Amino acid sequence: MSPDPLDISLGLSFLERPCQLEGYYAAMQNKRDMALVNKFWNRLLQEFLYEFVWISRASQAKALALTLLTQYVDGKPISGQHMRRLHMETPALRRCATDDIRTILDYAPHLIIYSDHHSVRCTRYSEFNDVRCSPEQMVSALASPNSKLRRLSLTNYSDDPFPHHLSPMLQQTAANLEYLELSSSSIPLVSGHLFASSSSLVASLPVLQSLKLTLDNTTFAVIAAWDMPSLRNVSVVSSDFSYAGPGFAYFFCAHGQKLRQLELGHSSSLIAEHNLTLPPRPVQHIPLAEWCPNLKEFICSADAEWNWRNPDWIAPHVLLPAHEHLEFIGIRDIDKRLLDDASAFPADDDDTDDAPFFPLVEQLSSLLYDQAFPSLRYIRDLSRASHSMRAGERPQARIVKFWARVLARCGERQVWLEDYRGVNVTLRDLRRAGLVLQ
Repeated sequence: MSPDPLDISLGLSFLERPCQLEGYYAAMQNKRDMALVNKFWNRLLQEFLYEFVWISRASQAKALALTLLTQYVDGKPISGQHMRRLHMETPALRRCATDDIRTILDYAPHLIIYSDHHSVRCTRYSEFNDVRCSPEQMVSALASPNSKLRRLSLTNYSDDPFPHHLSPMLQQTAANLEYLELSSSSIPLVSGHLFASSSSLVASLPVLQSLKLTLDNTTFAVIAAWDMPSLRNVSVVSSDFSYAGPGFAYFFCAHGQKLRQLELGHSSSLIAEHNLTLPPRPVQHIPLAEWCPNLKEFICSADAEWNWRNPDWIAPHVLLPAHEHLEFIGIRDIDKRLLDDASAFPADDDDTDDAPFFPLVEQLSSLLYDQAFPSLRYIRDLSRASHSMRAGERPQARIVKFWARVLARCGERQVWLEDYRGVNVTLRDLRRAGLVLQ
């Protein structure tokens, strides 16, 4: 596969493109075809057949668990010894059974990448008949003194905050852990100060470089006390929108100085909509630029909110309206924004009226203000679908014209416009797409 799914260095930056399920299926088809040539080839291919396992529905996890158990009972070599990466990403109604995942983990001792994206069917409000499959035991199954884990993505299915059972486990896996992703399915109601005062919840991650968090304000307060000297990249989505809470401030006051790359997952409009539903309260300034003075790269969503108090300026994100040293801004979901804006004004493919995209043009142009981002050198469209809309076989003329306007404004400021691969978007590319620009 390309990129190499076992190369951990490719996933440390949030700008890297993740593996696609279609690419995984294509690679597995080739491996299977070679494994069926003869018994000798089959024996040689076992290592490559099992090195990367992507589970996309519960039946696949059950089949793999049964295979490993059968091999153990029959006294045959267990294929789980070859597993280096286990990725679980399933629909909500096809989540994997806990006993199947626990069986797989028991027979896969050499994992270097483990990813669970809300894909295990854990019941939070009932007793577990098998204690081996409780949330705590599922996490501890990954921990061992000889752990080789370098990339770890976990979902917390318990009502208790993560640090209760995560911190002890991390102490045994911390030696090689370079990427950590944590998300929670519930918001604990326990004060963060209570957990922050417990020394047993403090973890030391000496080589951790990237941290992705979809957590609550309480758990942020605890993670602020962790020792992460090599931390450089952080991606944040607050599950309770408490960006003005103490946990968020504790974390960035403690680790913001080290950060070079920051992604804020909630768009400005979502934060504004959430705040509108709350009772009126004093507006609290969040000095994120001061907490992260050495930031070089920022990633946000295209769905920014237009501030009517200052109609000539649209900040890329409500929490980071300006930064003196920022050199790169990556923008996700531009394809969705283009489709939403265009849906209000349907047109033929040859229609060059790009008026529906005026707000988005102004939003991107706002990034080019010297007063806000004086060091900016690169703007990247992180959407693969947006690239297809711009450079596909039959792009709409008004979409190409929209990008021509953006490119012209970037040129005036001497800022490079890039596609999702990091390749420069040029005027020649747009002309090749089918529009003769004046």
